[in-house]
Amino acid sequence: MATKRILVIAGSDSSGGAGLEADQKVIAAHGCYAMTATTALTAQNTLGVQDVHHIPPTFLRKQIDAVCQDVGVDVVKTGMLASAETIEVVAAAFREYNITTIVVDPVMISTSGSQLLPQAAVLTLIISLLPLTTILTPNLPEAQLLLQSAGVRFQEPENVDDIVAMAHKLLGLGPKWVLLKGGHLPLTNNRLVSKEESDREIVLNVLVGESGMTVLESKFLHSKNTHGTGCSLASAIACNLAAGMTMVKAVKKANLYIEAGIRTSVSLGKGSGPINHFHSTYTLPFTPGKFIPYLLDRDDIQVPWKKYTEHEFVQRMGDGTLPVEKFKYYMIQDYLFLVQFARATALSAYKSSSLKDIGRSVQQVVTLQEEIKLHIDFCKEYGLEEADIIGQEEDQATTAYTRYVLDIGQSQDWLALQIALLPCLIGYGIIARRLFEDPQTVRVGSRYWEWITQYVGDEYVNAMMRGSDLIEEHAGKQSVSRVEELAQIFIHATNMERGFWDMGLGAGGVSA
Repeated sequence: MATKRILVIAGSDSSGGAGLEADQKVIAAHGCYAMTATTALTAQNTLGVQDVHHIPPTFLRKQIDAVCQDVGVDVVKTGMLASAETIEVVAAAFREYNITTIVVDPVMISTSGSQLLPQAAVLTLIISLLPLTTILTPNLPEAQLLLQSAGVRFQEPENVDDIVAMAHKLLGLGPKWVLLKGGHLPLTNNRLVSKEESDREIVLNVLVGESGMTVLESKFLHSKNTHGTGCSLASAIACNLAAGMTMVKAVKKANLYIEAGIRTSVSLGKGSGPINHFHSTYTLPFTPGKFIPYLLDRDDIQVPWKKYTEHEFVQRMGDGTLPVEKFKYYMIQDYLFLVQFARATALSAYKSSSLKDIGRSVQQVVTLQEEIKLHIDFCKEYGLEEADIIGQEEDQATTAYTRYVLDIGQSQDWLALQIALLPCLIGYGIIARRLFEDPQTVRVGSRYWEWITQYVGDEYVNAMMRGSDLIEEHAGKQSVSRVEELAQIFIHATNMERGFWDMGLGAGGVSA
């Protein structure tokens, strides 16, 4: 699906809670692409606005032209427009570029009640911009100023009917839809305008437009972190419209987004803090295709991974000092382990949902057959036939590890099983590569050189790549919490692998 392009024409908030900064956070959280045309720079924080620097309208127009002539625009959202000339420039650009989906947040009244937009600019907005507007999103003070400026009489709101009537009167000024926000005028449980802070129970937003009226109620949240809610709501609506939602659905989802943003906010600053714009967006802790490097780089994995891959058993294989009876015992147990490992890999094929994944799992089983053949050939040198190996009793470490892997395969999903198998799959290749490249590793006359070369050979390297690619394809589709669960499975399986080396090093020998 093509990336949806949202152009925001608004002022900048140096504290990041409102204006262009909040708009870009909302747009990013909705998976859209944000572009900006700045109307004003503000020096402000959570306590208020200290100063405003207006951008010349001619330069604003250059910003809009630059975006429209190159990237293109799906939806426009406007915020603080600052002056009558700015509004004229914006309206002219909309007409020239045939922009048909426009969300107008008429930023005209500050939190303290001061009028931010000169009266002439309010009239220009009504005459030039509202007829082009897809949806207008005023709060109650802004709605009152618009109606007064247009000479439209209205009842000071005391109940739901009064708020609905105001929304319909605003609709008469030209926009296709009006969302009248009631956050500045919370209601009691009886749907009357609240007179006391203690009886604020309901926030009422009224949407009126082409298909009728929708009343949106939500619980009044007692929070000081509401800075930028108007900007954020309008940008969320813009994103939802760009995604192809109906107006009613776009507004409903945007309302829920803002409600959750307030509810999950963390206080910043000394005044009215921002909402949590990213409450429903979680960034995975690794870049696409780099899940396995992420695992190996985790602090809680590095220690057990080093104990496994640099174990004394491995080091003594490299320098040739490992007693052959210990290696022999390890090889027998590893044969018994690989049989169960092959079962688990076959189970992975069964649990796969695509032919491609099934095929790759089957290829892994074929590789395991070759690996098992190496074990048989080695053991024959010591007078052990395959029937003799099969007749050996599983060590407790072998049983614990294989049954853990099989239990993961039975009780969890396909990816969990792949992660349980991963330390064995990539660990042997990493160990063998390190020993192969170490000049201290004994090559000539070593009983273990053949083991090392098997795991750096093309067949095993290709098996590692197949298994790794399989995991990388699916890891990027997981949630953050699932990634953490998979990491814990990897840690447990790594510790089981270390236990396998412990078993080999502690073996007293096996008779033929």
